[in-house]
Amino acid sequence: MRDGIPVTSFAVDDVHAEYERLRALGVRFVREPVTMGNVTVAVLDDTCGNLLRIARAT
Repeated sequence: MRDGIPVTSFAVDDVHAEYERLRALGVRFVREPVTMGNVTVAVLDDTCGNLLRIARAT
């Protein structure tokens, strides 16, 4: 986590909707959804020192 590199990535159908759903459940994100080229990602903290990414390629 120190380097800010997610340990794993999960594919989702809609990053923005999943971000809002998880945030409402209390999940802490360290990066809001951002689109880079044809990929949208958001990064969350799993509370155990790991970063996880949710992503969707268009």
